[in-house]
Amino acid sequence: MNYLLHILIMISIYTILALSLNLPVGYTGLLSLAQAAFYGIGAYVMTLLMMKMGINFFVCMAIAIVFSAAVSLLVSYPSTRLHGDYFILASLAFQIIIFTILYNWIDLTRGPYGIPGIPRPEILGISFDNLYKFFVLSGGLALGVFLIAKRLYSSPFGLVLKAIREDELSATSIGKDVKKFKILAFAISSGMASVAGALYASYVTYIDPTSFNLDESIFILSIVLVGGSGNLRGPVIGTLLMILLPEGLRFLGIPDSVAPNVRQIIYAMVLILLMRFRPWGLAGEYRFG
Repeated sequence: MNYLLHILIMISIYTILALSLNLPVGYTGLLSLAQAAFYGIGAYVMTLLMMKMGINFFVCMAIAIVFSAAVSLLVSYPSTRLHGDYFILASLAFQIIIFTILYNWIDLTRGPYGIPGIPRPEILGISFDNLYKFFVLSGGLALGVFLIAKRLYSSPFGLVLKAIREDELSATSIGKDVKKFKILAFAISSGMASVAGALYASYVTYIDPTSFNLDESIFILSIVLVGGSGNLRGPVIGTLLMILLPEGLRFLGIPDSVAPNVRQIIYAMVLILLMRFRPWGLAGEYRFG
């Protein structure tokens, strides 16, 4: 039962991350490799505030959301005029910068040593100190982010983002401030990602920079692309597939000596086949390229 609850908690965390990245990727058409950076910012801001200042988890999470959204301006504001590969490179640079800061600012983040002993959330005397309670918390926050995303996607704001994705020049010609909408999309996306970061840090009670590196950004992007972008179904389906498939491969009865490599090969083959025959994802509406 504990194993099942662990998987459900991780699905909740990655659902939040996938929904957050879907906003700039699927609705604005901007392929970003910086989502793990905002994920890490949320985790570290929440952790440092809780452990050094004794602030409540939910207050820390709210501060992390605002801080992450503010930091997103560093990549979104100077990059709004970039397109295609140039924007991807800008987001990649930001990801590397944030990882380098987290890894080398040892006095603040403890760098590669990580921060252990992160306290679990608590509110009104209720401590989320076991897997069942934490699943209720993570599932509730994932549902909240899902409903916010649903509202955003169907709002005039979401329609403008779609217009920018399809034809930026046309969106400009009807009086829409494309730069402002791109910046807002990134700020909202980074704020959502910081929620997942706060949840992850308080769940594992230990963080270090390797949890928020470029590989993690690529994995989050893979979830969105495999599941499909441009709607609500795709990121959720992508999360379920990318989290459950590796776990399912554990039960194939493969000898322990070769199991990790064989599972990775099967995992990669499934993803390659999906990208070959469903390049827009399993349930996506938007196709890159």
